[in-house]
Amino acid sequence: MTSRELVKSAIQHRNTERAPYVIDLCGDTWEAVSKVVAEKTVEEFLDNDVQDFACPWWGCHQLASDWTGPDVPTSRSTVIGNGSYSELIAALQKSREISDKYFLVRLYGIHFETAYAARGIENFLVDMVGHKDFARGFLNRIIEKNLVMLENILALKEINGILLGSDWGSQRGLLMSPGTWEEMIRPGEQKMYDLCHAYGKDVWVHSCGCFEPIIPALIEMGLDVLNPVQPEAMNLGELKRNYGDKLTFWGGISTQRTLPYGTPEAVKKEARQVRDLMSRNGGYIFSPSQSIQADVPIENILALLEVAREKAG
Repeated sequence: MTSRELVKSAIQHRNTERAPYVIDLCGDTWEAVSKVVAEKTVEEFLDNDVQDFACPWWGCHQLASDWTGPDVPTSRSTVIGNGSYSELIAALQKSREISDKYFLVRLYGIHFETAYAARGIENFLVDMVGHKDFARGFLNRIIEKNLVMLENILALKEINGILLGSDWGSQRGLLMSPGTWEEMIRPGEQKMYDLCHAYGKDVWVHSCGCFEPIIPALIEMGLDVLNPVQPEAMNLGELKRNYGDKLTFWGGISTQRTLPYGTPEAVKKEARQVRDLMSRNGGYIFSPSQSIQADVPIENILALLEVAREKAG
């Protein structure tokens, strides 16, 4: 079974010989690791089942000063694009000639985060309840641009999935009420999910923190893969029991406790426990709950990779 088939099988909730894995290292982590692992690239060292691609996108640019204050802006938002379609197409085609991995385009901070980056998070949270017409209009404009940009890449046959990232949760709960999320965030997210599915791509979503109250809505919307599943914020057993037949989870191994502070044996123990729980009947992509930072000893990274490459228990 190829890496791509392994990932697709997990998303389709089929048991496989091992769980597919996607592990990310922060840049300073790789700087430290590369000094020990000679003559390997980070891609060769990790050998993930998923290969990532960046793509052209857009963002707000040189906004007027009235965007940073508490009052509703009177000026129009200005934007700028970045990236190259020809470079993306060339990279996809070249990689597909030699790789059997699952190809994922990652897009972080593209909806709610775009809005609060422009206004400041406190201002935009107030906007969503106190200046609803402005907030709804701004979010709609963001989604309109997102859909145009998405459709430019969704037709590329090499791509298997799209990750859409916006952080809706803190470690204690949602950053807004479920009702506000339903009113302000869900409609735009639904349009993006539907467009991705119309082109036959899997929809992956990244949101840090605890956002369990909206997981049933995400399932209704057709979400395929949910990341990063922080064990400090949500109970893994309850997630698997309540939603494991409907969602594929990616993450779940603690980057706050075990990876930085545990022994290699402790890392292996937790990693196997999480893998065996979450991969039962498919529906799991093995990974820490966040990118591995430089406070994690290389021995613990190697221990994690050892378990990642094992057959599931």
